[in-house]
Amino acid sequence: MATVNSTDVTLSDVTYRVHATGESSPTALLFLHGSGPGATGTSNWKAVIEQLGDRCYCLAPDMIGFGDSEHPVDAPSGMKAFNLLQAETLWQLLDKLGVDQVHLVGNSMGGMISIRMALAQPERVETMLLMGSGGAPDLPITPGLQHLRTFYANPTADSLRDLLESFVYDMDTLEGVVDRVVEERMPYIGRADVKRSHAAMFDPKAGPPAFTEEELTSLPHPTLCVHGRDDIIVPVESSTYLAKTMPNATLHIIPNSGHWTQIEAHDTFVFLLESLMAGKF
Repeated sequence: MATVNSTDVTLSDVTYRVHATGESSPTALLFLHGSGPGATGTSNWKAVIEQLGDRCYCLAPDMIGFGDSEHPVDAPSGMKAFNLLQAETLWQLLDKLGVDQVHLVGNSMGGMISIRMALAQPERVETMLLMGSGGAPDLPITPGLQHLRTFYANPTADSLRDLLESFVYDMDTLEGVVDRVVEERMPYIGRADVKRSHAAMFDPKAGPPAFTEEELTSLPHPTLCVHGRDDIIVPVESSTYLAKTMPNATLHIIPNSGHWTQIEAHDTFVFLLESLMAGKF
């Protein structure tokens, strides 16, 4: 297992906390986490980048507005505007780290940021794995997603545990993992800057972050849309739409798995990612 090294990288306007494994390289795997309360790069991706770091250069930053990365005082309003800022500054981060080409791996919100990055600089993207991604039009707001969006109405450890339990299919096997994530995230949740970023991102006055058909059909990259069949946070129909609309996308639905397939179906997820990078999709 590779050791995760965490450092701060300062750009012109923002600072990123970057969690990395593997040897520095002009080609990297960029892992982008989701939008859950207190989420960080390591809370989503630690086990995956530890496993892949022996053979790949892996980067799992805290997104702008999350964890120990920048929390803008005048934050953009709404998920789409926040994702555009994150995508723009992530390309700046890759420039600073000397990364020319990237494999994008995005969980939920991270999937939408991946698409924003590919739209901005398509020539630098090798492949995309979009896991439980949003971005399809006219998606219903599930009870689990509504809980996530309104979490700060009751920002307690019990509320976070209830939310994270809805992320997984089988709590009998993942109870210890959920307990660990709750413990890791609560110190972030109590911070005023994290609360401010959450409120801006989920501003109810902002429009939906869906992609147009024209945007999606313009992306030629080999793409794998992965979704847990039993996901009750983002409906599986979101990945179905993305896979049907993007010209070189494949859909893989994992049974007995919820919104965290990289944790609940870890071995399958890593196999799918390595197969995608090897050109087998």
